[in-house]
Amino acid sequence: MSAGASLEYGAADCLFPVEELDAIVHQYRDAQLALDDVDGASVIVVAPTNFASSYRLTQHALTAIPVESLPSAIRARIADAIDASLETFELVQIGTWNGSGSDHSLAEFADA
Repeated sequence: MSAGASLEYGAADCLFPVEELDAIVHQYRDAQLALDDVDGASVIVVAPTNFASSYRLTQHALTAIPVESLPSAIRARIADAIDASLETFELVQIGTWNGSGSDHSLAEFADA
């Protein structure tokens, strides 16, 4: 998937820790499903700025955060850090999907 914009790791500090965000946060399989449902051009990817931030991001669970669910102060900070209008984006992506195959949830087999 290609991204519509990137947000440097240092400028994305307002998104961490994601567990404390007052926003909708999808992780792991749910994040992948959310990302699959949108055009890559409408995704802002948090990008590493050095080796340490690259390591941190590759260790971070795949996370997708709907832009519209972010508090206005965080949206303003992100808007200042990217070179495009924030209104054209649907999701912020943190981390990468490491699985090469389909990741199945136990919920898929509940009716079996």
